[in-house]
Amino acid sequence: MQRYEIATLSTTMGAAAKAAPAIEAFASEGKGKLLGIFYADIGTLNRVLVFRGFDTVADYDSERDRTLRAANPFGSSEWLTGLELEGYAPFPFLPPVETGSFGPAYEFRTYVLKTGGLEPTIKAWEAAVPARTELSKLTICMYGIDGKPRMTHIWPFSSVNERGQIRADSVAQGVWPPKGGPDWLTTDMRSTIAFPTANSPLK
Repeated sequence: MQRYEIATLSTTMGAAAKAAPAIEAFASEGKGKLLGIFYADIGTLNRVLVFRGFDTVADYDSERDRTLRAANPFGSSEWLTGLELEGYAPFPFLPPVETGSFGPAYEFRTYVLKTGGLEPTIKAWEAAVPARTELSKLTICMYGIDGKPRMTHIWPFSSVNERGQIRADSVAQGVWPPKGGPDWLTTDMRSTIAFPTANSPLK
């Protein structure tokens, strides 16, 4: 896939389960592939994360335009209090996102990069990811094509406890973080633990 998008739907309390079927229907009417629908459980709450992938830049552009011009984006206007669309390109050495049951605890982790930091970050990750993914699966790592220079990586875990243990193991074994990678990060970082809705392709 050439492009990805994370749409963050800020919603009224408890809206995720109600909005999920409408989100799926909206995505099915447009370009691209629905990869996941998640509700935030740790981090800023009352947010639904919609993760989509696009085979071409043209498909991404077309769907971004459709979403922005929609009177009822994601079929969820009755629950929406805010909407943010973030576009991404994948780190070039990674395969397309594979859907299936790998969670259900997904971490969405975003780092804002220092000026000029993207290319050395990609190289550092390319060297480190093979050893790191022997410990747990990586859904995707991608860099922002709009807004602040940033990267977002998504990791599935069977539980929040497993996440903590694997992260500790990766550091103890010296396979993570990528060597030299943190040198290019600012202190502007955020992490969300989110769980899939019943109809999410990523579970």
